[in-house]
Amino acid sequence: MTSEFPPQPGGIGNHAYHLALYLSKNDYEVTVIADQRGVKQEESEFDVCLPFVVNRIALRHLRLRMYVHRIIKTYNGLKGSDFVIATGKFALWNVAFCSLFYKRPKMAVIHGTEVNFKLTILKKTIDLSLKRFETIVAVSHYTKQLVAHLKRDVHVIPNGIDISKWQIDNVSKVSLKGSPALTTVGRVSSRKGQLQVIRLLPELKNQFPDIHYHCIGIPTEAEAFLSQAKVLGVDANVTFHGAVDDATLKASLLATDVFVMLSTESEAGDVEGFGIAILEANALGIPSIGSKGCGIEDAINDGVSGFLVDAQDVAAVRTSISAIINHPQKFKTQAKHWVQQHSWDHIIKQYLIHLP
Repeated sequence: MTSEFPPQPGGIGNHAYHLALYLSKNDYEVTVIADQRGVKQEESEFDVCLPFVVNRIALRHLRLRMYVHRIIKTYNGLKGSDFVIATGKFALWNVAFCSLFYKRPKMAVIHGTEVNFKLTILKKTIDLSLKRFETIVAVSHYTKQLVAHLKRDVHVIPNGIDISKWQIDNVSKVSLKGSPALTTVGRVSSRKGQLQVIRLLPELKNQFPDIHYHCIGIPTEAEAFLSQAKVLGVDANVTFHGAVDDATLKASLLATDVFVMLSTESEAGDVEGFGIAILEANALGIPSIGSKGCGIEDAINDGVSGFLVDAQDVAAVRTSISAIINHPQKFKTQAKHWVQQHSWDHIIKQYLIHLP
């Protein structure tokens, strides 16, 4: 049971997809229950090609009907299963509620934001839900500490990557503005940290006058961030590319000198639970710089695949960029080696320990 699922973007959906795929590769009969989040035909065409079943909860104008269908499908899913995995806030709530009436062994996978609500009532409902799960898995040590108050055993299994999807065969070369060229991949939002990078650009330009920052992803807050860049006088050093296809994404990353993700926590408690885009860049040999104090700490091998920094420490960011661009081959090799440890072929084995 998952709150997100491809082909729509989202880290929880990406994780749920690969978990289902690799469980099926290990001879489990898998059924995924997920919301319809986009065009029905597009999702149907995606689902029919999968080696497992996907049951979509249809979008409804009356949201209450959708919530009722969620509960019914979740309850029926529990009845027909030997083991249940819930990932994402609505999935955690649904499975916990339905388990009041039908018991099955259950695992909760927690990512970050869904266990970091600032509203007391939401936090309490998630805490009560998690108490009904026999097994809890966190995708990072940061996420694990967000539920330390529950006094439960929480297993940390890091996010994984399907390395076979990140080959560069037949990828056309492109050039990106800037020397160095910095890139962030992800929805343009406070959590992903694009605005924080923009705020550092005026000082970074003093050492790197030709620096350019590239933002790839759904441009949710791009207009507001570009306005800030204009105020700071660095709008000519920033490009918002919007969402791009896989081939363009790979080509852009290959033209990148440093992948950057200076994630920050939003006022509502939205946090970066891991940072899978960092591993995707590493798979192409692109080292990274990421924030301390969030799940990114598990995604970067500090000093090896890149560097962990305080998101507001411009001196640390400047030093990290210099180290990477002065030793590009060293960091490229180390990034590729690091990502091998996060292959789903290895990650799935850690899940199988907890399954019947």
